[in-house]
Amino acid sequence: MAERIRLSATSDRPYRFLLRGTALFFGAVIVLFVWSVVHTAWPAIQTFGIHLITGKTWVPGTGPYGALPLIIDTLLTTAIALVIAVPVGLASALALLFLIPQRLRSASSTLIELLAAVPSVVYGLWGLWFLIPWLNKTLDPFLAGITGGRWPFNGAQEGFSVLLAGIVLSIMILPTIVAISRDVISVVPKDLIEGGLSLGATRSQVLTHVVLPSARTGILGAIALGAGRALGETIAVAMVIGSNPQIPHSLFSTGATLASTIATEFGEASGNTGSALAALALMLMIITASVNAGARVLTNRAQGHV
Repeated sequence: MAERIRLSATSDRPYRFLLRGTALFFGAVIVLFVWSVVHTAWPAIQTFGIHLITGKTWVPGTGPYGALPLIIDTLLTTAIALVIAVPVGLASALALLFLIPQRLRSASSTLIELLAAVPSVVYGLWGLWFLIPWLNKTLDPFLAGITGGRWPFNGAQEGFSVLLAGIVLSIMILPTIVAISRDVISVVPKDLIEGGLSLGATRSQVLTHVVLPSARTGILGAIALGAGRALGETIAVAMVIGSNPQIPHSLFSTGATLASTIATEFGEASGNTGSALAALALMLMIITASVNAGARVLTNRAQGHV
């Protein structure tokens, strides 16, 4: 018996070597990638220092290069997208599993998944052709009327805005949130659902107090993936946000995100501008990694309370 185990371990050595080699190669690629970004951004970091993060003015080509407006716009558009997409996505996932008739579930799921395959530029064109006229005629005046023209819905209503970018992003990340939430909710034990119903709870109470808490770990992962896509989206945001690097005074203001600035300026970048754009890429990587780390912490805490 010991000889058989020894022979088996010997025969597995090539496979273990292959797996370890693949893991090391993947790790080396990540290290090389991060190093190349840092190396390209280093001249701008040395030249401008902390002003790259705290500066409020971004002038392509000549400088100064202050990324604070870009960071704020990136976080703001992502927050708007999540505020819209998370409740709609969770409600859609619950409806697909528990409320929609069985014969319509497959078709509805397919339509939602098709949205994830739509190219970013199509969402941008949709925002230009449909959303801007709708915002100008309907939504922006309505929101300004509710708040009496005060913050956050104050100022000129130009169509191109941080709000529009957030709405477009919410549509783009919605399929991800719906699909992953649906999958994790579908594996919630039926005994928990039937037990809640047998105790006299209504369907809505079971969904909100039993199903969602049981699937919260997977739902947090879905939200993190959606946030990651929203943070890094380029073309669609560049088409609808106005490409104006400024700290927004309201949600009707134009702006520019880290990713959209890289996409629109990289083609003509050289010297300090190219290095500054690499610094923006490094900032975006740090922000995205921080979001993923935060989601992991929340996920671990949620697992600890299960």
